[in-house]
Amino acid sequence: MKKLRELGLSLEQSTLANIVRLKAEKNGDKTFLRFEGRTFSYREVHAISNRLANGLAAAGIRKGQHVAFMMDNKPELLWLYFAVTKLGAVCVPVNTAAKGELLVYYLTQSGSVALISDVELVHRFKAVEAQCPNIAKAIVIDEKGRLDDAVAASLSCEVHDYRDVFDRGSDAMPDVEVSYYDLAFLLYTSGTTGPSKGNMEPHAMMVRGSADHVEYFGYQPDDVLYTCLPLFHGNALNTCAMPAFLADATLVVSRRFSARAFWDEVRDNGVTQFNLLGAMANIIRSQPPSPRDRDNKVRMCMMVPVPDFAAEFEERFGLKITSVYALTDFGGVTFLSPEHPPAKWKSAGLPREGVQVAVLDDHDRSVPTGTPGEICVRSDVPWISAQGYYKMPEATAEARRNLWFHTGDRGLLDEDGYLYFVDRKKDAIRRRGENISSYEIEQILLRHPAVEDVAAFAVNSEMSEDEVMVSIVCRGGQSLDPVTVVRFCQENMAYFMVPRYVEFVPQLPRTMTEKVEKYKLRQAAQPRLRDIWDREAAGIVVNRHTN
Repeated sequence: MKKLRELGLSLEQSTLANIVRLKAEKNGDKTFLRFEGRTFSYREVHAISNRLANGLAAAGIRKGQHVAFMMDNKPELLWLYFAVTKLGAVCVPVNTAAKGELLVYYLTQSGSVALISDVELVHRFKAVEAQCPNIAKAIVIDEKGRLDDAVAASLSCEVHDYRDVFDRGSDAMPDVEVSYYDLAFLLYTSGTTGPSKGNMEPHAMMVRGSADHVEYFGYQPDDVLYTCLPLFHGNALNTCAMPAFLADATLVVSRRFSARAFWDEVRDNGVTQFNLLGAMANIIRSQPPSPRDRDNKVRMCMMVPVPDFAAEFEERFGLKITSVYALTDFGGVTFLSPEHPPAKWKSAGLPREGVQVAVLDDHDRSVPTGTPGEICVRSDVPWISAQGYYKMPEATAEARRNLWFHTGDRGLLDEDGYLYFVDRKKDAIRRRGENISSYEIEQILLRHPAVEDVAAFAVNSEMSEDEVMVSIVCRGGQSLDPVTVVRFCQENMAYFMVPRYVEFVPQLPRTMTEKVEKYKLRQAAQPRLRDIWDREAAGIVVNRHTN
């Protein structure tokens, strides 16, 4: 852990509180955060989070308690994260789209005793408060000013105005002993195949994982890292915000992703690095070419996973694409650094220090080099990975069986140890004895000039086996017909991969972190397959002889 050694941090000192304190002492008035014209120095971050921590302590928050967050991107969210962890309490970020039963699940399963919420989202909690008796207090933030008394009166629990919490705290570092092995965060998975799981992330995991990003990607104090992804998600928090802090760099936060505003924000803030997930890269690429495309200071863009159009993207915007393989359920696994060999551009890179990667079959036996299987990982350094699922011992044991964490992803290792992502196991399609990667189908279709976005997934045919279906979003002003789609696929992929069912949609259902919710597409399509364009019903024959 070279970067930690440079910081003068031992494992025992690897807490978020120590990082904030040390960086304030080192960087003083240097700008850490920019947000909508507001700037905050490293020294201010430390002082603000101390005041909030002491104010929260006065409100009754204690070490070991779980505090839920329902907040959109803003500086106060980061300050409150730091404040809660300085008290040795545990942050539980909740997806701000959650409501009803899902919100009840997050608040109760996590064991949270308090909720910190934007005033605009309080009505979500109010609707389910009776089902969440564990929430004894709510801290509410209104960016426009003091909290309206009517909002406070609408809740049954004890309510505190964020501004009052801040005002009653002192600038002194809280006198709380926090250890590297204490939990800092519970980060929840999406739960698309079952109940969402709260991943237990200790302080050392977050500190050491962020330090690895700085080391492998070579972040420097003059770098400006940008994120428009939600800070309740691990990507924005653990691969952007915290690495910026550890690199003595500057962080720029946007409320949300906007293709129209993206490059203006990047240029105006002198951004040198940003991350793109899922369709974000497709959307940016699909914007009309501009003479200003290379008018930026960006030197690196992290894409997960690396798309087939990576080289085109690099050339057009004058930057270098990097990547990682990481999971909320485990942590960082591999890094594709800026110095990777050109031939490895499609990979997710090499394992980070302290992490082992294996590709195994369904019986946990190693598969030959270059053969797809399940990506399984483990760490041989304590506290650099998630510590299991909160209150889910059986799910933890199942995921970590035979001494490996089973990711649920399919991939392969090449002869040099580089990891290549193939597909999510649950998204893999098996047709006529062939394993089909939905990711590969999507990447090929994205090469068509009229395709802006696409999702490939399995539906059950009348023979009860998987058939390939694609939902396609066309670029603005362009159109396609199913026959053209099939012919394009025939020319560019194996015959058994060519979709049988084709549908055009205005947009794909996505999470706030830009992951396609394929289960929604599948559930919507299955009952109405007879009404969806069907290649076989149209009389188009596709086999090894016609392809």
